[in-house]
Amino acid sequence: MEKQPLYEGKAKQIYATDKAEEVLVYYRDDATAFNGEKKGTILNKGILNNRISSFFFRLLTEQGIPNHFISMPSDREMLVKSLKILQVEVVVRNIAAGSLAKRIGWEEGRKLPAPVVELYYKNDELGDPLINHFHIQALRLATAEQVAAMEQSALKINDILTGYLKEKDIELIDFKLEFGLYQGQVILGDEISPDTCRFWDSKTGEKLDKDRFRRDLGKVEDAYKEVLHRLTGEVL
Repeated sequence: MEKQPLYEGKAKQIYATDKAEEVLVYYRDDATAFNGEKKGTILNKGILNNRISSFFFRLLTEQGIPNHFISMPSDREMLVKSLKILQVEVVVRNIAAGSLAKRIGWEEGRKLPAPVVELYYKNDELGDPLINHFHIQALRLATAEQVAAMEQSALKINDILTGYLKEKDIELIDFKLEFGLYQGQVILGDEISPDTCRFWDSKTGEKLDKDRFRRDLGKVEDAYKEVLHRLTGEVL
């Protein structure tokens, strides 16, 4: 039976299922950076990100974090709950890197005294600009209660992931989360992968994420494979 496409993003496609409350996410190998200005392909990225994200969603489910994950029917497909995505991206930063380092004038790698939570308007045409609670209220992107729920969940997720990844010799530098509404509840959606997180080897400082693609560092696929191997023991 032919799948009914619902939405196509930069690296994923969403398909309808026979249940209105569930959709199928297909992970592609496409890679983009700088709001789509740089484009390319990373071999097997779709498989790697699907497996890595599925692992993290299962881990967070065990820790009581509501999320959209249901199952992983195939290497490139994830069955998830159908969410009404809130147009606010939540970024948690533990160590200065990327745009934050430039914005506040800190060198990359400097540890923040406490996690910093940032909010961005999920809008490709505008370049996903940094916003605050007042902007969200003015644009009616989410209620104050929904924003509070997203921020609280993001900080809990940060605690869970930083602790877990330390055991795998991975430093969680920063990461982006997306949330949506499911039966009136704010829950975690999208993905958690080297595409949406900065992972550094905690001993060598080697980058194990999409920065290798953004900055033309090479060995991008190897970095994604290394993350999967440290999390699950799998070798792709």
